[in-house]
Amino acid sequence: MRGFLASSTGVTCAAALALPLAPPAAAATTSAPPVTSPTVRPEAHAPGGTQSLRFTPLARDRAPGAAEQGLRRRDVRQFSLVGVVWDSPATVLHGRVEVRTRATATGTWSGWQELETHNADHAADPGTPESASGRVRGATAPLWVGESDGVEVRVRAENASGTARSAPASAPLPAGLRLELVDPGEAAPPPTNRARSEAEPSVLPARRAHPALAAGQRAEPHVGSRPAITTRRGWGADEKLREKGFVYTKKVKTAFVHHSATGNNYRCSQAPSVIRSIYRYHVNSTGWRDLGYNFLVDRCGNIYEGRAGGVSKPVLGAHTLGFNANSMGIAVLGTYSSKKPSSAALKAIARLTAWKVGLYGMNPRGKTYLKSGGGNLYRKGRKVRLNVISGHRDGFATTCPGKQLYVKLDTARSKAAAYQGR
Repeated sequence: MRGFLASSTGVTCAAALALPLAPPAAAATTSAPPVTSPTVRPEAHAPGGTQSLRFTPLARDRAPGAAEQGLRRRDVRQFSLVGVVWDSPATVLHGRVEVRTRATATGTWSGWQELETHNADHAADPGTPESASGRVRGATAPLWVGESDGVEVRVRAENASGTARSAPASAPLPAGLRLELVDPGEAAPPPTNRARSEAEPSVLPARRAHPALAAGQRAEPHVGSRPAITTRRGWGADEKLREKGFVYTKKVKTAFVHHSATGNNYRCSQAPSVIRSIYRYHVNSTGWRDLGYNFLVDRCGNIYEGRAGGVSKPVLGAHTLGFNANSMGIAVLGTYSSKKPSSAALKAIARLTAWKVGLYGMNPRGKTYLKSGGGNLYRKGRKVRLNVISGHRDGFATTCPGKQLYVKLDTARSKAAAYQGR
């Protein structure tokens, strides 16, 4: 989800990931050895992990902040998701970031695929402990590529008109650019003995609306039935990766719909692996306390619990910069700039929002007010009138969710209201 910051005018930039070139494919079966060994961050269980590869300037421009940086084609340990991060989340990466990967099963290289340059549009609100932890980094959206063992990346600088630049000008590339290669690993092993009986189920089954709400909340007449939800245990979350404890806001007044921008090259049976990869990327690569979204939906209409803390509770996420308080974030797995979302995914959004916002007395076809925490559309402290079911772009200047998903939100609103009996 590319963000267009209000302060970004003029030059855009990109960089090229480049490693030592492998011999021509016809003459060799393996890539040239890497110049440096990748850093692999230790994680709680194997397999699974994150390889972190630092960019280097290309030969024609060795200056710091060079307009082109990267890694050329190389062999790496197996991974399934790729993203690019840099040191400061406040620094904007302007330009085009592209990757090529080699499929483990076939040895075939993909064509170039573009990563969406988030530019902080998915993040904890300014001034919150999560954003001020000192661990947060700037990052592109991650891209799901499936099981791969080779990679080539380029981040190529461009000027304001989109033309490639050969040297840095007023907007150099961010410091500390590196490639993150994520192996989702297997699901965490199930608990045993006494712990097994006390653990959360893998799936919370669908349940008709119940008039009794949490203590202190007032029952409302329009609460949709809870849809079936795959819990964190169900998709295999390793709870040792995230920060301990939970953070809550007061209520849920708005549901922000996103697309994950991870591409559409996944099967629904792979959705748990995609989510485990996003989870590792959000925590280990971008420095967030947990997965940013509160819920995720795949194209088959399956719903997954995101950030930990309880599916019915107002868990504070990191999904819409400036508007995480009193809201929730729903990410549809995939990229919907040109591809239309499935009817199953739209139905899942409607069922989920009919239940969740209904718990807090909200009408999915209605409007509400949220106070901005600061962003590129609304100054901090401004009260903003929003749809109860909004797109990410309604709170932040971004292309998320993709146009084809965004234009379908009216359908989701109508369906959700009907599920509430309105």
